[in-house]
Amino acid sequence: MNVLSERVTHAFHNRFGDEHILVRSPGRVNLIGEHTDYNEGFALPAAIDNCIILAINVNHTNKVRFYAIDKGESYEADISDALTKSDLGWPNYLLGVIDQLSAHGYECPGFDCVFGGNVPIGAGLSSSAALEGGILYGLNQRMQWDIDPVQMAHIAQKAENQFVGVQCGIMDQFASLMGKKDHVMRLDCRSLDYEFYPFERQDLYIVLCDTQIRRELASSEYNVRRQQCETGVQKLQQYDAGIKSLRDVTTPFLEEHKDDLSPVIYERCRYIIEENQRVLDACANLQKNDWLAFGKLMYASHNGLRDQYEVSCKELDILVELAARQKGVLGARMMGGGFGGCTINLVEEKYFDTFKEEMKQKYTLQTDRQIKVYQTRVSPGTHLIEPQKMETKQ
Repeated sequence: MNVLSERVTHAFHNRFGDEHILVRSPGRVNLIGEHTDYNEGFALPAAIDNCIILAINVNHTNKVRFYAIDKGESYEADISDALTKSDLGWPNYLLGVIDQLSAHGYECPGFDCVFGGNVPIGAGLSSSAALEGGILYGLNQRMQWDIDPVQMAHIAQKAENQFVGVQCGIMDQFASLMGKKDHVMRLDCRSLDYEFYPFERQDLYIVLCDTQIRRELASSEYNVRRQQCETGVQKLQQYDAGIKSLRDVTTPFLEEHKDDLSPVIYERCRYIIEENQRVLDACANLQKNDWLAFGKLMYASHNGLRDQYEVSCKELDILVELAARQKGVLGARMMGGGFGGCTINLVEEKYFDTFKEEMKQKYTLQTDRQIKVYQTRVSPGTHLIEPQKMETKQ
């Protein structure tokens, strides 16, 4: 057992007793394919080795009892009554899963859960999806419900949409629950078909550089971008009724009708169409083990997000520009909704220490701000570590 697993195990033992199962639920990154999910396009996520560990056991009562190690906070609720949101925030992700299990016909028992992790909160690594998927996976194992992973992803997404109130897509839950070691997942956000592609270079880190900027603009502009894409689809449907989303639009067709769109709508559509193709090209590069070509697609993705989709910001652009000048960096781009958050970088392991120091120093010189740097690797999806029973000391 690693240190995190031991911390969670001991905390559970001290609070609730010996018997429990231990679940590892990872965060996720998205290597390429940004803002494509709500346009029914493609994305290329992967589970990572930053994770949440959960210890879970039924308690044969009507109550759920949670303890979040990293926050030092506990929460208790009677699940025989109507569930209500907690002002603490984090319990709502767990309560949302219970709420959705009930909606899907599963009778959730009272249970105890202790969890802790190393997925940074608010850095775009999907700590919420890891928590939702982890508790759902654990209950499914403990109760032998036989819920398949795709249905788990749907339940976890709806928990966040309907109980927590965050209108996320399904990519985060999908990647966290079903990730595969040394592989990335090409997810078709229309059909939810998925395929794994090799990501087997052991000398390569996925590195996140966190601007630590969280702008409210991201939420409002996200909705604006969705509307702009829908406007483009509605206009293009006048020329082809078979178009259901930008997934159905080719570059030649868009160029043919460019003058019928406003310049802004045209650029938004062009970015999405090109980004979808970049995901497909990136998968082909992985099959050919062409990492330089893969990295170039990451830079192209960032340029599109900056210039066509206009969701980057000065700090993200600086980080990508600095990374492009560092030795051992194959590719870099902003990751997530935009206007802050992280860049994702592919960095050769032997250059990581230099990369980390250079990025921190040069970013501070240019912005007067500090960044946080996280190194991670592609990992398996949510899984049971092993049933645990601690020896009771006499």
